[in-house]
Amino acid sequence: MTALRAAHAYRKRVWWVAPTYGLAFDPWRAFKQRFRGAWDQKIEVDHHIDLKSGGAITVKTADYPDGLRGVGVDYVVIDEAAFIDEEVWTGCLRPALSDRQGTALFLSTPRGRNWFYHAFERGRDNLNNEWQSWTFRTGDNPRIAQSDIDEARRTLPAHIFRQEYEASFLEDGGEVFRSLNRAAIAPVVISPEPGHRYVMGIDFARYTDFTACVVIDQTNKAMVAIDRFHALAWNIQLPRIIALARRWGVESILAETNSMGDPNIEELMRQGLPISRFTTTAASKPPLIEGLVAAIENVDLTLLPDATLLSELSTYRYRNSRSGHTVYEAPSGLHDDTVIALALAWKLASAPRLMFGIVDSDGWTIIR
Repeated sequence: MTALRAAHAYRKRVWWVAPTYGLAFDPWRAFKQRFRGAWDQKIEVDHHIDLKSGGAITVKTADYPDGLRGVGVDYVVIDEAAFIDEEVWTGCLRPALSDRQGTALFLSTPRGRNWFYHAFERGRDNLNNEWQSWTFRTGDNPRIAQSDIDEARRTLPAHIFRQEYEASFLEDGGEVFRSLNRAAIAPVVISPEPGHRYVMGIDFARYTDFTACVVIDQTNKAMVAIDRFHALAWNIQLPRIIALARRWGVESILAETNSMGDPNIEELMRQGLPISRFTTTAASKPPLIEGLVAAIENVDLTLLPDATLLSELSTYRYRNSRSGHTVYEAPSGLHDDTVIALALAWKLASAPRLMFGIVDSDGWTIIR
């Protein structure tokens, strides 16, 4: 609304700047609908509208900073500013405002304590009259049901909820797993219980890493076994993995595929194990880890008090990449093999079970 008012009522030259073309699409569509019939010309390829009132509005993206240089602007809205490189503001947009003594509005979800955080802090300084800051939580929006926010609070990792729903600026590189002592209460079980279902996650060793295997009782949502080994030939690892899987009668195995994963997985398939692949990417890893984080924080999963596992979980960290992704990783020089194996096992254990019934000749329904 401030952009519409500046362009139409005050005849200003307005830019709306988004991080990517995808995030620029909805604002551009909204401006076209709002100004339909009120423009002198519309240049679709440039996302530009000249209004009959004398103002103008242009939707731009920050993925090509040089396209933001050289033109004076009265008013700039920077959408999702925390996900735009600082130089776009300092090297392109700020100088463009100087030509016409313009104004800027920064909108964003926080992303760590980057340049957007420092800009926000300037607005909180009572002695800095040129800046002003506001914070709005998701709960301040009357269009969003409180029940949806409560559900997100229960199911999302605490740091994700604080950032996305409470607009909190979190320290980069913060800890990921909390409440470990509350969750590390799984009883020691030496053999499978009749009628229970068991699943397993495997993270294969890469170079100096460890191969790690974790078994979870899907029925009780409790970790029951962990194995971790290093510097063993594959012909020794193979029977060890098979023995663990068969000891617990696992019904499903999820293994990370990587430089060593594929041939290992194929061999385990030939041995008759019910194994499937998980490919780790920048897009697939965050949901995998965040599902485990929520399970541990809510004690939906109980853990064995294994010293190595708890150490890896406690040192696991996240950071925000320049591209806007949350990156989960172990600190340099440490390992996360048991963390990944546990996350893979939990992905299987938390998946809903598919059941079907067969009605026999006597009218009984057999559930399978």
